[in-house]
Amino acid sequence: MIPTPDLSHLTKEDYKRVYEPAEDTFLLLDALEADADAIRALAPRVCLEIGSGTGIVSSFLGQIVGASDALFLCTDINPLSTACTARTGSQNKIPIEPLVASLARPLTSRLRHAVDVLVFNPPYVPTYEVEVDAAQRNGGISGSWAGGTDGMQVTDAFLRQVDGLLSPLGRFYLVAVKQNNVPKIKNLMSEVFALQSEIVLQRRAGSEHLFVLRFAR
Repeated sequence: MIPTPDLSHLTKEDYKRVYEPAEDTFLLLDALEADADAIRALAPRVCLEIGSGTGIVSSFLGQIVGASDALFLCTDINPLSTACTARTGSQNKIPIEPLVASLARPLTSRLRHAVDVLVFNPPYVPTYEVEVDAAQRNGGISGSWAGGTDGMQVTDAFLRQVDGLLSPLGRFYLVAVKQNNVPKIKNLMSEVFALQSEIVLQRRAGSEHLFVLRFAR
């Protein structure tokens, strides 16, 4: 079993401003662990996480891949999240490079077809469109959950970037809830971008039915 990254350096004050790991986070960790052998077989050179929050996911991925074997990049719209991500990387001896950015926009040219492992636990909660616009603009903690119509507004924007980022053998892991219409996501990525998908894990957590999807060429 791969140990959960140490977050003992984070405080209650941090969690007032940065998304605290919850059921969706741990489902994603479990999915990555389930695929650990296949991920290692890729010998990843570049790993990219969108919306890194505390940095727990990238630190976990670093434990799978090996801290010295890949470049670990992260983005988040919340500067407090990128600060926490950097601290979590240091705490767990994973050299993470966080960047304050929306999705992967500053990296799309530099990382074109170069990302071997791409991870996104998006803001997937259905909200009014005005809420997600404000959350993305303000760069605060609400940006970690406010997803707009069907919870898909931010996810839809990123799905258009995935094909350009993934390396020929790259894998993309996406967290979704049932309200996001998982079959529609799978069909879109297959028909428009020729990316095939599988549900790696799914789990009920209270009122939510969570999924982790894996996409590859």
